[in-house]
Amino acid sequence: MSSSAEIVEMYDDYYADGSVAEKRSIAAKQSVGHIKRIAADQSFQSVIDIGAGEGAVLSELADNGFANRFAAVELSRSGIEAIRARQIEALAAADQFDGYSIPHPDKTFDLGLAIHVLEHVEHERMFLREAKRVSRNLYVEVPLELTNNLSKSIRESGPYGHINFYTPGSFENLLKTCGLKVERLMVFAHDIQYEQYLAGRAKGWLKYQIRQNLLRIAPKFATRNMVYMAGALCKVD
Repeated sequence: MSSSAEIVEMYDDYYADGSVAEKRSIAAKQSVGHIKRIAADQSFQSVIDIGAGEGAVLSELADNGFANRFAAVELSRSGIEAIRARQIEALAAADQFDGYSIPHPDKTFDLGLAIHVLEHVEHERMFLREAKRVSRNLYVEVPLELTNNLSKSIRESGPYGHINFYTPGSFENLLKTCGLKVERLMVFAHDIQYEQYLAGRAKGWLKYQIRQNLLRIAPKFATRNMVYMAGALCKVD
């Protein structure tokens, strides 16, 4: 993917037929679990989901009573239409944007979310600087695909538009060099529901066990050789 225009075109009708709904619903539950685990006892009154897709994460957060007010910005027209169709009661705004300019004043939201967005973004630092402009805190989640088998990661993630690849260290460095204070960063393996959705019941269970146990026993080896996810809660100065 070589330009923002191409990224917009790729995702313009991505959510229109609903074919990705089941996968995104499972992934949303997984990511909301990560947010709750990292945020621990912190509470937030207002949340903006930046690159909100078709609203699966927002819907899950609203169902959990995570905040009183939500907003969304999304690149694709079909995503915005899907978000509005959900009729989330606490959703104050859902706007299409160009990926870099968020139509809200400075520090409007207690928490900004950028969940599995950075790996798609042509200019990561521009995106993060704008995300932190409108937020007091920022939660960012990415896949950790920069493994010893990078060629496989590129091949498998290419159809999904991933153009940036991370290790735990490179992810943390990106956040810090954008002026974010990383309060907590955690590495996650996929939930069993997600593994079984992708690989089937038996194989998914086996992959779940291998990935979870390897991360627990040898975390550095695990992230060098298998794909995981990292989530970081950051304070915006």
